[in-house]
Amino acid sequence: QVQLVESGGGSVQAGGSLRLSCAASGYTYSRYSMGWFRQAPGKEREGVASRDSRGSTSYADSVKGRFTISQDNAKNTLYLQMNSLKPEDTAMYYCAAAFGDWNIVVDLGYFGYWGQGTQVTVSS
Repeated sequence: QVQLVESGGGSVQAGGSLRLSCAASGYTYSRYSMGWFRQAPGKEREGVASRDSRGSTSYADSVKGRFTISQDNAKNTLYLQMNSLKPEDTAMYYCAAAFGDWNIVVDLGYFGYWGQGTQVTVSS
């Protein structure tokens, strides 16, 4: 079965950086769209960034220019490099997967697999 395990979260000051990792297993990695969504307390889930099976990437407007999604197919690992972090980026971040080509920013509901999440806390 699909398994996604996130790591790399933590606490940083505004302006700092973090890199999240997601180790994936249990499926044909290359046929899936992979992405990240986040959820802050009391708020709805928000699609942050994704990469579909053809390599096309999508980003939420709130993170464009600051976050970069990438993946290492040899390691079946997805990354999210987060720079210039802001307090409003504070949330639990989840790695997610969907079969086929989807954009997590607008198609979050199609991402039916996700991990346990990793907490990101940005202080001002």
